[in-house]
Amino acid sequence: MAVTLNASTSTGLVQSADTSGTIELQSNGTTKATVSSSGLAIGQYNPSASLVTSGTAVASTSGTSIDFTSIPSWVKRITIMLNGVSTNGTSNTIIQIGSGSVETSGYVGSACSVNGIQTGYSTNMSAGFLLAYDQSAATVRSGAAVLTLVGSNIWTFTSMIGRTDAAGNGWAGGSKSASGTIDRVRITNTNGTDTFDAGSINILYE
Repeated sequence: MAVTLNASTSTGLVQSADTSGTIELQSNGTTKATVSSSGLAIGQYNPSASLVTSGTAVASTSGTSIDFTSIPSWVKRITIMLNGVSTNGTSNTIIQIGSGSVETSGYVGSACSVNGIQTGYSTNMSAGFLLAYDQSAATVRSGAAVLTLVGSNIWTFTSMIGRTDAAGNGWAGGSKSASGTIDRVRITNTNGTDTFDAGSINILYE
């Protein structure tokens, strides 16, 4: 026997039964989703209820770090987007994750940069994920980095960053075993003292 749940504007939640072998989810008498032996069928997609959630863009024009907190526990992928981000020093920009607090060790991987015919790389990721390698005070970075949950609180990292102040690109990859379910992401610099002076940063999570 099947069950129909109808959220009616006049009578509230109504439960009715039939013999069709399905469960129907209705709103005021109109079926919005059907669950049957073949799976879930959604009758109407609502873009305003997208499974991809955007954070609030933050101006990266001051401070030594930018934090995005209160990330839900169900999140499996986080995208960090940089738009014209610059700092006042030569310390490389890094991304850190955390469960309750930001974790500053245990990151592994490498980062590269190519500028014309010059290529550089670094494997020094212990304190955080390097976005790219070889940064100066004039470096202006735009692009995205992606954190993806492997399982058991292990996260992988990839990034592709372009330098908008000069011809050059940077990319990186790595992984990190977090102490628990992560709820925050921090964008900062390896020395912890260089300050952001241009651009904006935001995240998407899903």
